[in-house]
Amino acid sequence: MTDVFRAESLGKTYPGVRANEDVSFSVAPGEIHALLGENGAGKSTLVKMIYGLVKPDDGHMTLMGSVHAPADPRAARAAGVAMVFQHFSLFDALTVAENIALGMENPPKSRELSQRIAELSQSYGLPLNPARRVASLSAGERQRVEILRCLLQSPRLLIMDEPTSVLTPQEAEILFATLRQLAAGGTAILYISHKLDEIRSHCDRATILRHGRVVNTVDPRAHTARELAAMMVGAEMRVIDRSGRKPGAEVLRVAGLATASDGMALKDVALTLRAGEILGIGGVAGNGQEELLSALSGEIATRPGTITLDGVDLSRTPPEARRKAGLLAAPEDRLGHAAVPEFSLAENTLLTAGSRQGLIRGGLIDHSAAQAFAQAVIAAFDVRTPGPQTAAGALSGGNLQKFVIGREVLGKPRVLVVNQPTWGVDAGAAAQVRQALLDLAAKGAGIIVISQDLDELLELSDRFCALNDGRLSAPRPTEGLSIDEIGLMLGGAHGMEVAHVPA
Repeated sequence: MTDVFRAESLGKTYPGVRANEDVSFSVAPGEIHALLGENGAGKSTLVKMIYGLVKPDDGHMTLMGSVHAPADPRAARAAGVAMVFQHFSLFDALTVAENIALGMENPPKSRELSQRIAELSQSYGLPLNPARRVASLSAGERQRVEILRCLLQSPRLLIMDEPTSVLTPQEAEILFATLRQLAAGGTAILYISHKLDEIRSHCDRATILRHGRVVNTVDPRAHTARELAAMMVGAEMRVIDRSGRKPGAEVLRVAGLATASDGMALKDVALTLRAGEILGIGGVAGNGQEELLSALSGEIATRPGTITLDGVDLSRTPPEARRKAGLLAAPEDRLGHAAVPEFSLAENTLLTAGSRQGLIRGGLIDHSAAQAFAQAVIAAFDVRTPGPQTAAGALSGGNLQKFVIGREVLGKPRVLVVNQPTWGVDAGAAAQVRQALLDLAAKGAGIIVISQDLDELLELSDRFCALNDGRLSAPRPTEGLSIDEIGLMLGGAHGMEVAHVPA
């Protein structure tokens, strides 16, 4: 049987970087084929060549037995290739239906398209209102738009770059059921993910890249997650060290926090956080995660008395003053919210570390200090980049995530709030980021980790809360908490009182 897709000796060079070297692999009809590798291993460049975003310098590709050399993504789509990108390519001001129409060569009439979107989203368990503006959608809901836009194309080869990174386990299972249906119909699926357990459960084969080269193609079900990770990095994975932490006095108190929002309004949220403690907050996408981070960071106004740090009311304090006081935050959207794509890494340090790290003095930027701080983050978090002058948008998603988290960790926060800290990060880098958060807590910082990765929350947190419909559940000690109990909490059916902090 002819392979749907085949790459032969593909190579691509950027200035100073050999991104891919002699890459050969194939994807068969009805196969879910994983593409594994560390951040910067060459996965993104490889799929960009398949999708027509860049041209290979060496080698060739075939699709359904014919030469595949797309001049641009439009040609790739016409040939039968669809792609779900890790970074969303949506227009905030447009509706779901309008965004999907932009990705179609001959879109149907608006009413017909909206009906198709509604039917398709319901049948795949990824509900979306076609009339909603993308600006009001959570990251998880935006991912659904990307997935549905591709499914409407009925592709021969579907490329998926970290599609479950912002989905709950239940949503991910529904997605995989959908992928199996597509595969049963002969669609070939090239699947990029850093979640090794889901690859072991759902993928038929895995091609592993290291430093731009193929090092192995294996049946992932025949290997443990640690073995796959070792193939990716060329070394054994280190074990997370949770020792050295002793929660101390209260550092943060939130009481009666309520917000008005275009997305999900927060309703009477209350929590406490101690020095050296990690509080985990889980929730289905769109239940108030980003709104909570924005309220704590000062991007959303809150009424007096709702947020106090070390006994000082910060409720009406703007973001920069909160950072000076030691309340730092790393949002979910790393490219556009946490970092400016066109700015260099050195320039991006100024967004949150300008005054706290002395990078801006008397209204003037100390460029050498900014470069030095950016270099310190690069070195401490193994950010794969030519240097501090590299534009943030030129980094792979995982490397930019390491930079964003590292920028805040090296800022020596009193309290750090992070949303999706290891989104799109490979197994080795995820372990590094999680260890950095644990080490920061061991030094006395209070940390709030908002995540849809339940394994991550169970690994990191001392106490767990769930966000549902903008309400925060009462905290539970993480130790002994089962996945079933967490699932009930996430669904809002846990039967527990919403947490209230006494005055």
